[in-house]
Amino acid sequence: MVNKVILIGNLGRDPEVKQFENNSKASFSLATNETYKDRVTGEKKTLTEWHNIVMWGRQAEIAQQFLKKGSKVYIEGKITSRKYTDSNNQERFIT
Repeated sequence: MVNKVILIGNLGRDPEVKQFENNSKASFSLATNETYKDRVTGEKKTLTEWHNIVMWGRQAEIAQQFLKKGSKVYIEGKITSRKYTDSNNQERFIT
């Protein structure tokens, strides 16, 4: 099996970095765009998809140092999903 994703897009916000005892974590949103021609109108349209990105360790430190809102980035990694319970006791899924 292969779990690999490649995304090229722009940061929606500055990386939020948290320091832990032995590690760093950076998280930010990434917008990817897809442009297509509408078959009916012939109009050029753009779809934007938002992705939640999390980086750990040295990569998190590099993200904090060099990335900011609007930066164009190439991200290569794996897709991970998890379930959690929010503050209202509702189960939620995040990818």
